[in-house]
Amino acid sequence: MTLTDRLTRATAGRSAPLAVVDLDTFDANAADLLRRAAGSPVRLAAKSVRVPALMDRALEAGFTGVMAFSLAEALWLVGRGTRDVLVGYPTVDDAALARWAADPVARREITLMVDDAAQVALVRRALAVHDDGTHPPSGGPGARQVPDAAVCLDVDCSLRLGVGSWRAHLGTRRSPLRTPEQVVRLAEEVERTPGLRVRGLMFYEAQVAGMPDASPAVRAVKRLSVPDVERRRRDILAALRTAVGRDVELVNAGGTGSLESSAAGTGVTEVTAGSGLFVPGTFDRYRSFEPRPAAFFGLDVVRRPADGWATAFGGGYVASGAAGPSRLPRVVTPGWSLTRREGAGEVQTPLRLRRSGRELRVGDRVWFRHAKAGELMERFAEVHLVRGDEIVETVPTYRGAGQTFG
Repeated sequence: MTLTDRLTRATAGRSAPLAVVDLDTFDANAADLLRRAAGSPVRLAAKSVRVPALMDRALEAGFTGVMAFSLAEALWLVGRGTRDVLVGYPTVDDAALARWAADPVARREITLMVDDAAQVALVRRALAVHDDGTHPPSGGPGARQVPDAAVCLDVDCSLRLGVGSWRAHLGTRRSPLRTPEQVVRLAEEVERTPGLRVRGLMFYEAQVAGMPDASPAVRAVKRLSVPDVERRRRDILAALRTAVGRDVELVNAGGTGSLESSAAGTGVTEVTAGSGLFVPGTFDRYRSFEPRPAAFFGLDVVRRPADGWATAFGGGYVASGAAGPSRLPRVVTPGWSLTRREGAGEVQTPLRLRRSGRELRVGDRVWFRHAKAGELMERFAEVHLVRGDEIVETVPTYRGAGQTFG
């Protein structure tokens, strides 16, 4: 039985559009991510899953801690029992910061991300409003005993090349922190703030972890980036140790596409992964691991405009990032593809039979994969967990639990 036949049989009688995760493949992917990390703790990237039951499943399989993509999300996760949540991005959400400052459990379990003194000032203000100035650095007599809040500094890991007047920035534009001096300056600002401490550093080498091995040029960038990040991470850790008088306890790196090189890096205490649990379309051309897709969505055919053509209901689930074909869903049903003129549509998605395959009829189910992992789950309130050709459980996504975080 083919994959699409199995998914169709499992979801017979269920209304489409619908989302499905194959549990056997999900579990195999979780085990493979842990294997690739070679003993380094693997933090779960929540934004790449966005299904609480599947996040719990990954943690039970051996993932350690969660990386949230917003403070509001982190607060919700801690409220439902999740521990050790690293917020992967800075926040300027005053309401969320106020809730965080007022909750001792949240202050203990959530590590905030910063890369700018302006962000530290917002955190300082939230603490001052709640603590009313009674949390001096020494925690002297009469001070209310609230836990020091942990902060992580996001360090730029892009590759910068130059010859003469020519300069190239290869990688994402994330953090303004790049040199040891810049990192130390912000770390000292954090350490001077009553109630705050530097817990760690994040080094996300997006040009290694987040780019498929699609060309010799990309592979060359990766080969140059790994030793460059290694050198700068070593220098930054040494400078920070001298400045604050201790080693930081958390040094986070990597993603699904770079687990091996990131885990082997000097000073790295953990790596992060999430997309590798679902293996969306953008991960098809990686050489560092065997892609095993686990997440799918199904649409039903509602029209047959002509022989070799079919129109499915829904499907306009285009991923974030630079607009282009790489952000469109991939058709899994054999022989069928999106059309170049229309792509995936909000209400209807036209399909064309490109090679040998059977004609689709009105009422047939067509299967797709989303281009980027957890973003698919923002489109659905629930996801069906399949084993073999049966649904074993239907669970809510973030949206189904009444939560959206941006």
